[in-house]
Amino acid sequence: MTDSPDARLRTALSTQRALALLDDSARDTLAAAARVVAFDGEAAVDADALYLLLDGHIDLIDADHGGRVALAPGELFGYGTAARVPEPWTVRADRGARVARFAAADIDAACATHPALRAFIVPGGNPGAASRSSDPHLNLMTTPVRALVKRAPITLAPDTTIRAAAQLMREQRVSSVLIVDEAGHLYGLVTDRDLRNRAVAQGLDIERPVIDIATVAPMTMDVRKPAFDALLLMARHNIHHVPVMDGDRVAGMITATDLTEQHSTSAVYLAGDIYKQTTVEGLAAAASRVRQLQQNLAAAGATAYSTGHIITAVTDAITCRLVQLAEAKFGPAPVDYVWVAAGSQARSEQTAKSDQDNCLVIDDSYDAALHGDYFKAFATWVCDGLDACGYIHCPGEMMAMTDQWRQPKARWMQYFRKWVDQPEPKALMLTCVFFDLRAIYGKTTLLDELRRDVLAHTRDNRIFLAYMVGNALSHTPPLGLFRSLSTIRSGDNKGTLDLKHNGIVPVVDLARVYALAGGHDAVNTHDRLAVAAASGEISEQAARDLRDALEFIATLRIQHQARQLAAGLNADNFLRPDELSNFERSQLKDAFSVVQSLQNVLGQRYQAGRF
Repeated sequence: MTDSPDARLRTALSTQRALALLDDSARDTLAAAARVVAFDGEAAVDADALYLLLDGHIDLIDADHGGRVALAPGELFGYGTAARVPEPWTVRADRGARVARFAAADIDAACATHPALRAFIVPGGNPGAASRSSDPHLNLMTTPVRALVKRAPITLAPDTTIRAAAQLMREQRVSSVLIVDEAGHLYGLVTDRDLRNRAVAQGLDIERPVIDIATVAPMTMDVRKPAFDALLLMARHNIHHVPVMDGDRVAGMITATDLTEQHSTSAVYLAGDIYKQTTVEGLAAAASRVRQLQQNLAAAGATAYSTGHIITAVTDAITCRLVQLAEAKFGPAPVDYVWVAAGSQARSEQTAKSDQDNCLVIDDSYDAALHGDYFKAFATWVCDGLDACGYIHCPGEMMAMTDQWRQPKARWMQYFRKWVDQPEPKALMLTCVFFDLRAIYGKTTLLDELRRDVLAHTRDNRIFLAYMVGNALSHTPPLGLFRSLSTIRSGDNKGTLDLKHNGIVPVVDLARVYALAGGHDAVNTHDRLAVAAASGEISEQAARDLRDALEFIATLRIQHQARQLAAGLNADNFLRPDELSNFERSQLKDAFSVVQSLQNVLGQRYQAGRF
């Protein structure tokens, strides 16, 4: 049975993770071309069609290998996705299941006009063929975590003996088991490493309950999340086993080997190697592989958004390991602290070309006379270590090794309140750096409390926001008369476009103003734009346009740097227009025009006194 596209279909398109990247016009076009079909039982599907589950439940079944994947409303399968049909999967639907069918030609057209969609859908219909030569973790953007769960969870009760747990793991040939209670609630996780390090190596009685050696309340991943999110979780926290949850129910377990092949430039294994290092020299050697990682990501066509998160996850691992080694060298900290990243690392928007911006927020029990020497030596050692790993010292000395940026929380609150209440040029510059903060290591609540105080002070603060708008408009896209590209006129970079300061920074600045105005705690620029649209600080259409513009400009920058690295050159942000095709130049002009237009809107709002 077939109905015509309706408002419900349009709503489904606007809320689906991938298709929401389209603008309203593109979604309307796709909706008009769709067929809404009711499925019941084993359904006949076309190899050259993409399907969106609207209502009910569908199972994808691989009869040859015994695989079964349950889909929920809002998920895609078929053409261009990892869940291709009819091979190797067949489709079995519950009564009442409804799907929207999109022809391959319509999907290819949408991907051509909205490149960001390629993060989830591969034109040509065969993601596997398109990416066999690429870095394996890129397919994880299109693969839901549920697709990686290969078997039912192996579980044990908390009072099971360590011996029985080891025997079960041997029999089931698994490297981990989940500890659950009678009601099925997850208590903990035990891995073969726990058996080795916490039981055997410690001479523990193996008749003791397995909960004694478990990791209690482990980090988990929702079954509906993209597998890419699981990769980032593992890379950032140096873990290799993650329980998968379907609501409160344990759905299974995924491991690092489920996510990516083990090779030197995979983010998960690179992060794991970083945590094994015991010297700065070893960390520097590991960090040198980031350049190759970025080249692989660019060659594979990774989105700028995913590249930034992957590269930043490695930086986070290096920073955490340096802090751990500093604690081993200087002894435990005398009072609580949190090491905080600022700038592009905080926003998860780094590339292989990055300096360091960081600070230290210390508990208010800090006493400079008693604790000052420890934290100065500690912070200097970590910052010097980052410099040795390729994250050069910040030219403006905005680092934790600088006395001014290594302070107790109360002092940081004084800084921010002064900058907000007296927004002179230097204060605005410091606000731009230090409003983008993310906890990396230590007592994270120190930063959480600071952030809440700052946001409460900036939200609806019209005078401060007006100054921030003026500051945001100081970086403008390089567009001349009649939309011509305006290159740098003199100096070493004459004839180039500065993709960072005249392309990416203006979008970052706009998103930061929206976040300050709305009191939002998001840090990543894409996330800030999405939250600002949801709260009404900016229209949905404008937010999508800015995200697409940022994605395109940042992708050009990453590809430019990858070409330089492949040629043995140092990466920079200066692109010659003749490196671009006519099509790319046209798209770049469009992206710059979007940014320029939104800057004008913000400027007019400021001039009209609406702040």
